[in-house]
Amino acid sequence: MIHREGYTIIAVSAAALGLLAFILCVWAFKENRLLQSFTVGVTLVMLIAVVQFFRNPERTTKQNPNHIIAPADGEIVIIQEVEEPEYFHGKRLQISTFMSPLNVHVNRNPIGGEVVYYKYHEGEYLVAWHPKSSTLNERTTVVVRATEGPKAGQEVLFRQIAGAVARRIVAYVKPGQRVEQGAEMGFIKFGSRVDVFLPLGSVPKVKIGDKPVGGETVLAEW
Repeated sequence: MIHREGYTIIAVSAAALGLLAFILCVWAFKENRLLQSFTVGVTLVMLIAVVQFFRNPERTTKQNPNHIIAPADGEIVIIQEVEEPEYFHGKRLQISTFMSPLNVHVNRNPIGGEVVYYKYHEGEYLVAWHPKSSTLNERTTVVVRATEGPKAGQEVLFRQIAGAVARRIVAYVKPGQRVEQGAEMGFIKFGSRVDVFLPLGSVPKVKIGDKPVGGETVLAEW
């Protein structure tokens, strides 16, 4: 399945690449079948690369109020105790997932509950694994408060961060909205990172270098 964020980009890319291939084959390489075939092949590979970026595979989340679910596909690059200055103004456990352009870029809610905070920040475009990208890059911050289970009232902050290539962050949540664990909450285009900030005492269930599956992998337990 193709994500709705990709419809326009895929259509424009197909038209532009098709026109370029036509011009090259008809004028530049009209006497050279080998170069014509090469041009068509490269064009198709480029279009397939764009299409695969916007793939949206079906995911099944095992609902569990004791679990914090991975919000994105990618690679775990940070697990550490940090100061969270925007909302909590205190120590939290940060777990960060880096998404390369080859990963699925759909973002999902790590817990279910009520959205109590949302803010979009303009910013720079440092590479997504840069330590300061969490506070300097273009980003959105979302806080969800658990409303069920033994940890009702606890809050999780997660932040979509644009990278050096990503130039658009999309979030579909707003304050006061009820969200379901593992449900889609946004999309980041072309390489990025998602940070999750958990209460101290939360137990990570992943380690640096692990490759979580968004909406399915258990990132941590309360």
